[in-house]
Amino acid sequence: MKFHPRRTITALLPPLAAGLALTALPAQTAQAASTLANGGFESDGTGAAVPAGWSEYGDAGASYTEAGGHAGSYRLSHYSASAYKVETYQYLSGLANGNYRLTAWVRSSGGQKAAYIALKNCGGSEQRTDLPVSSSGWIRIVTPVNVTNNQCTISINSDANAGNWINVDDLTFTSGTTGTSIHGADISSLAKSEAKGGVYRTSSGTTGDALPILKSYGMNYARLKVWVNPADGFNDKAHVLAMAKRVKAQGMKLLVDFHYSDTWADPGAQKKPAAWSGHTYSQLKTDVYNHTYDVLNALKAQGTTADMVQVGNEINGGMLWSEGSTDNWTQLAGLINSGYSAVKAVNPSTSVALHLAKGGDKAGTEWWFDNAVANGVKFDVIGLSYYGYWHGALSDFQTTLDDAAARYGKPVFVAETAYPFRLDSDDALTNQIDTTGELVPGYPATVAGQTKWLNDVASIVEAVPNGRGLGVFYWEATWTAVPGNGWDPADPGSGNGWENQALFGYDDKALSSMTWFSHR
Repeated sequence: MKFHPRRTITALLPPLAAGLALTALPAQTAQAASTLANGGFESDGTGAAVPAGWSEYGDAGASYTEAGGHAGSYRLSHYSASAYKVETYQYLSGLANGNYRLTAWVRSSGGQKAAYIALKNCGGSEQRTDLPVSSSGWIRIVTPVNVTNNQCTISINSDANAGNWINVDDLTFTSGTTGTSIHGADISSLAKSEAKGGVYRTSSGTTGDALPILKSYGMNYARLKVWVNPADGFNDKAHVLAMAKRVKAQGMKLLVDFHYSDTWADPGAQKKPAAWSGHTYSQLKTDVYNHTYDVLNALKAQGTTADMVQVGNEINGGMLWSEGSTDNWTQLAGLINSGYSAVKAVNPSTSVALHLAKGGDKAGTEWWFDNAVANGVKFDVIGLSYYGYWHGALSDFQTTLDDAAARYGKPVFVAETAYPFRLDSDDALTNQIDTTGELVPGYPATVAGQTKWLNDVASIVEAVPNGRGLGVFYWEATWTAVPGNGWDPADPGSGNGWENQALFGYDDKALSSMTWFSHR
């Protein structure tokens, strides 16, 4: 991250015509089968209110098949010009007990009270996946379940306001499971916030330590950035060591994010630390190795070994400019590999991630990693920043993530995402995102909108094939508006343009959007 130029994202394409609501029909008796029937809704053509193999409950006229499928010619749609509730479901029996995974391709206008796919009556707790808001591109979602009573009901649900619609197609129900292992957040701002008087509270208002509060919602991984010699003395080796002890004491894992700078490194700035200025390329390779080794070895020595390390932060254009620019891939590869070698020298099992801010840019991600691979760059994991108001549609994000995982055979994760829960500022600095026109269509700047954004991003990571989607880090969960803890480490008077995207409110209380940490 940071401090990208402000951009207004244009609205997604207008909702596709969802067809006319049909006359309501009585719900059919569920017909049991041991395999999913008509998962592509191809059996009936257009206009079937109760597709072959499926049953209806509720406002059956709001559910029907129509032309415009994901892979085939037809799809299931829910739509009505008036508010409606409808469930399209299929009951399976005679199943062998075990783990199953439902995959579906979906689109949604958004705006519903609820729109989700569920697996229920399977012997354990119901499993749900909400439909992400996507008016144009199809998005693949997955839902896992453990069948223990030889049966399961597949349920497509809408509790919708007038004019809301969903499209669902190409459902498959197969053996397997899903889930994500990283439910993380960057908390690099926390130490300075506390030092400047920042307070964190539980949802009920009790003052407490932010880390246990975050953990209580399911956070299991913390991300900490490292600057070499920052002007304010924070986010340096000493502060990372101190915070790492607190992170590990909570039972969380640790991602260390090396910026190789004294200040923010991102796509627009990769400035060398002052202590390294004027160094030759050969010296810079040694600088990278020594700095990386020094921080990580100190972490190991105090019993808080890093679980994952980023060699560079949002290195779209390389790092340590100009020597490590993507204009000189041979040198950039040498610098990255120097960092990689240092990580492995401290602890061979620590994963090395390379991090780009290209979450919705499949072509740009391919260009970068194709060059990296061609130049012998070593890495274990791919991390992408994905901010929906800057980096394109959710469907483009999924395409990019899936492609990276398959093309390079590596696990992938979201290194950064965030979303506002309000638009106004809690300090004098204008927020990075502060107008409705900048928001992602279908995701309001409310606590509910923030929660839905995070769960939908996590669902897309969960759906990466072959279990290669590791999870998500929220960017700067604890960066509330605290005087003295602004964006510029060299200016104590600088403000915070991000407090409306923290996971603590302007009253310092934990927001209910923290529930995303308990995503599967």
